[in-house]
Amino acid sequence: MLQGIRKIRGGLRGARIGMAVAAAAVLAGCAGSGLGEFPGYPSTPEGQPGVSGQTLGAGSVRVGLLLPMSGGGSASSIASVFRNAADLALKDFQGADIQILIKDTGGTAEGGRQAAQAAIAEGAELLLGPVFAPAVGGAGSMARSSGVPVVAFSSDESVASRGVYLLSFLPRSDVTRVVGHAARQGKRSFAALLPDTSYGAVVEAAFRQEVGRAGARIVAIEKYTTQGGDTTDIAAKLARIAANAQQIDAVFVPEGNVAPFVAQSLTTSGVNLGTTKLLGSGQWDTPQVLNASPLTGAWFPGPDKSGFQSFAQRYQAAYGSAPPRNATIAYDATILAAGLVRSAGQARFSERVLTNRDGFLGIDGVFRFNRQGTNDRGLAIYEVTGSGARVVSPAPRAFGAGG
Repeated sequence: MLQGIRKIRGGLRGARIGMAVAAAAVLAGCAGSGLGEFPGYPSTPEGQPGVSGQTLGAGSVRVGLLLPMSGGGSASSIASVFRNAADLALKDFQGADIQILIKDTGGTAEGGRQAAQAAIAEGAELLLGPVFAPAVGGAGSMARSSGVPVVAFSSDESVASRGVYLLSFLPRSDVTRVVGHAARQGKRSFAALLPDTSYGAVVEAAFRQEVGRAGARIVAIEKYTTQGGDTTDIAAKLARIAANAQQIDAVFVPEGNVAPFVAQSLTTSGVNLGTTKLLGSGQWDTPQVLNASPLTGAWFPGPDKSGFQSFAQRYQAAYGSAPPRNATIAYDATILAAGLVRSAGQARFSERVLTNRDGFLGIDGVFRFNRQGTNDRGLAIYEVTGSGARVVSPAPRAFGAGG
């Protein structure tokens, strides 16, 4: 519990910082936040520098939003979506005392550095974004030298560091949740089929760590390469796994695009997928996987979907198009900033507040930042049905005491 936080007038008297912002993030919705004003919150300093470019909101606390607006193609599209999500968050959080300064990174390291420099020069106390790892690296180096924290949207853990926190869904969280669940269901011997890529290296490290933490054993780890739609190498690696199937309780296959082929191949090889459980990652949450009958019964992790469904409806109504799944990251980041301004006073963006172990509750469930910049997320476990998925282990609504 964070000490020294004065009581908040309104709906959550005496609440801990983490749970106060949790309420802001989840309850903002269409009704706005129920939090009251923080007594004695400092007034806006006189003589703040002028601002240039796009802004959202008119509050007294300035926050930078660094987006790849000139990145072109999908980058510019992401920038537009994230800008809209931040705008929606400010509309949902009634009375948010923040002003968002939107700065263009172009998606590059130098663009990230310049965008961070511009936002900080205009008085930003917190930076949200960038989206892509190179830009996060550039922005992070500038922000650290100025003592301004960053809540970035990249899923590349290599750019996380003290003061540069990642709000995205990280591969490590997927592995921890699905392997931990399988172990609790009695799975003791694991294999993995991983892409021979940087992503594969990250999930392999997490897989080895989590299997060891569960007191289980690894029978095999096979790595594959693909050339277009050629599955020859995958088939060869699956044959090795199938040959040891009697020793394997679960096979981890994080890439969703190969999962149906893996299931069909193992079944053809005589592997009983009723007893040898297939495990996936958040990449599995696609119609291609969920409607693949060979994958029926397989498990994969993901956030609770009810929050996103409500968000998507509001976004569609406001901007005329359905949001991509990751749009909630920018929304939650904006709500987090507004909630901390309201509830944490002058300590609002301090490391102590941002890394409190109670965490925060957003559209996609509970999350918290670690001091080294990574995050923990509360994820559900879903089971593929062949016509969608069903929850077999709900997402936690809070982090365990002392966790």
